[in-house]
Amino acid sequence: MLNIIGKHVREARHKFKPTLTQEELAARLQVAGWKISRESLAKIETGMRTVTDIELMALAKTLKVSAESLLDKQAFESLRPPKKKRG
Repeated sequence: MLNIIGKHVREARHKFKPTLTQEELAARLQVAGWKISRESLAKIETGMRTVTDIELMALAKTLKVSAESLLDKQAFESLRPPKKKRG
């Protein structure tokens, strides 16, 4: 897994009425100034591509959600090493 936002990007895309396709979202992102293909967007949604902070903000703005809502706190916590107990 190369990102923790993919699942939430897909969910946010599906909340649009009518649902945004990956192609439509890619087109909107391109209009906003981020040249991205549908294939790259699919890789983001499946966690196979990393996402920069700038890309996170572009996705959130285009999907009309907060950047925080795209972040998966539970997934992030599971990636962190356990805290060491002080002795």
